[in-house]
Amino acid sequence: MVLDTIVKNGLIVTESGVLPAGQSIGISNGKISVIGYDLVESPHTKIIDAEGAYITPGGVDSHVHLAQSNAPTGDNWETGTRSAVAGGTTTVLAFTSQTKEMPTLFPVLEEYHNKARGQAYCDYGFHFIITKPNPTILQQELPLLVKEGITSVKLYMTYELYKLSDHELLDTLLACRSLGMTTMIHAENGDMIQFLVEGLERNGNTAPFFHAIAGPKIAEDEASYRAIRLAELVDAPVLLVHVSADGAMKHIRDAQTRLLPIHAETCPHYLFLLSDRLANKEHDHFHGAKGVCSPPFRHNVEDLEALWRGIANDTFTVFSSDHAPSKYDHPQGKKVGIINGIPKFSKIPKGIPGIETRLSLLFSESEGCVPKERARLSLARFVQLTSGNPSRLYGLPQKGFILPGFDADLVIWHAGDKGERTISQVNLHHDVDYTPFEGMRVRNWPRFTMLRGEIVWNADENMVSGVKGFGQFIKRKTGRVLVGKTGQLPAGMMEGERKFWLPKKKD
Repeated sequence: MVLDTIVKNGLIVTESGVLPAGQSIGISNGKISVIGYDLVESPHTKIIDAEGAYITPGGVDSHVHLAQSNAPTGDNWETGTRSAVAGGTTTVLAFTSQTKEMPTLFPVLEEYHNKARGQAYCDYGFHFIITKPNPTILQQELPLLVKEGITSVKLYMTYELYKLSDHELLDTLLACRSLGMTTMIHAENGDMIQFLVEGLERNGNTAPFFHAIAGPKIAEDEASYRAIRLAELVDAPVLLVHVSADGAMKHIRDAQTRLLPIHAETCPHYLFLLSDRLANKEHDHFHGAKGVCSPPFRHNVEDLEALWRGIANDTFTVFSSDHAPSKYDHPQGKKVGIINGIPKFSKIPKGIPGIETRLSLLFSESEGCVPKERARLSLARFVQLTSGNPSRLYGLPQKGFILPGFDADLVIWHAGDKGERTISQVNLHHDVDYTPFEGMRVRNWPRFTMLRGEIVWNADENMVSGVKGFGQFIKRKTGRVLVGKTGQLPAGMMEGERKFWLPKKKD
């Protein structure tokens, strides 16, 4: 076997743990060909010395917003994926979105393909945001999307431009279940939030901090419980995205205990940041707008600790960035929320950058950086959350694992304390003018990122060494249910009761 590249002297991390030391990874034609001892080098084999550092699978960030029309100052495909590889992410899944006046999905899908084509530094796929699930879309277009390799949708329970009624949610859940599509849900009670926004504005409380008041935990708790119950009624697997509250997490955990197929995602900002960031007046009275996202940051350290427990105890299935940036110092960015000189939190574009910092923030709290007794999670759990589970859940057939036959997507970390760094906007590669994690110290940062056997980030030379356009669109398969199982019956429902109201199968 002729190997193009051998990565040696590293500690290979899998979902089962760290493999015995001394093994190398042999790569041919962009794939992992062999893992073992004493691999044979040819005169043309490139050798990468990991110098005793950990090697993890390339990160899969399954919740990313790029080149979206509602964020004209945010990252496009070039800048967002450049930032991704600099932080160890080799695959991103981003959103193309239907708006309510669109009767069909395919024109906007083609437009989004055109935005991404030839622009990406990493591999990528699409989710579809559904805002008007008419019968044509559910019965005719979703099956065509699956054939095109787009096997997941996102649904909203808030935002007037996006939210679905419970009836629409049920229709869509049922259609997606029949096709094996992964269904993501943004669970917040939009009416609760609008009620609070109106009251806050009536009383003149419109500064950025009041965004955290307008989206309380109870709004997420209620919607999460309702989403779980709707999914249970039609026996549909779902993923609740960007979970930020302990109450929502408890509903999810209870459902999982009953073996319902309820998956959950959280994000770095809900593990590290609190609502006091929105009251920050370090530079000006509007500075807190940099932290406006939904759900908002929570108020208490106890909220962070609850989510860390969910990371450790398997409540969360995936760990994503929800990278949804808008520039701060730009009239079409966050400062849209200044109207006649007055801050209006409800008008501030929601979302924060995080695609580049996601892996290092979590890895820094793992056994790869701190003693086992103080670590927030094991190295195996880190791999599961950041690559293995999103690959399974979203049907990425060649991603997420260091195994022969899989794409040679690798993150080679720094050995010892050589990778310590302070997160700073000046060192990041996105096209946004701030990071919410400014000044935070992480214990390690990727030394090399490899995509299909090629080094695309080289910290030794402090450069993105990949080429724009090297990233490829991934035609995904349908995902797998990773938690619980389908076929459960809600309390009080007779066996076979669903057949009386489920659509009849066509001959």
